[in-house]
Amino acid sequence: MTEQSNIGRILVSEKELAVAAKQAAVQIEKWYQGNPMLLVSILNGAFIFMADVCRQVRIPYEIGFMRVRSYYDSTAPTGALEILMDLSQDIAGYDVVILEDIVDTGQTLRLVTELLASRHALSVRVITLLDKPSRRTVAYQPELALFTIPNVFVIGYGMDCAEHYRGLPYIAEYIGT
Repeated sequence: MTEQSNIGRILVSEKELAVAAKQAAVQIEKWYQGNPMLLVSILNGAFIFMADVCRQVRIPYEIGFMRVRSYYDSTAPTGALEILMDLSQDIAGYDVVILEDIVDTGQTLRLVTELLASRHALSVRVITLLDKPSRRTVAYQPELALFTIPNVFVIGYGMDCAEHYRGLPYIAEYIGT
């Protein structure tokens, strides 16, 4: 099978992604209260979304990156969050907006938002590109979900399968073996 044959239906087009990045930027500007603003990307999947949004935001901001992993057994969340790469700046006194690629169970993002709030951020909000509410296992809702998608594995626009497909300019269903 070729890599191309693993690409299923397109769920979000390149044009729709451009409109969504602008929509996210407009929302960030509405939330802005004149405090220091920090836009945070959870790596790796959200980096392209973050870049596209940053190009549209017309107010002062800083950027930061995190890489995290949460551990759960087969029956219940442990509540543990492993920080593989943390923010380099002190966020006390900042309004923080996390730009995420996808929210499914909600467990990891709930823990990340709690962690950042505990660091005395003025506010912590989440904009997710994709939302899979059918996969939610905890009570969690991002402040803005740009697209709601079915419970399928997706690739493209920064999201991958075994480090492949990140460069696709759209989001598609992965139909690999």
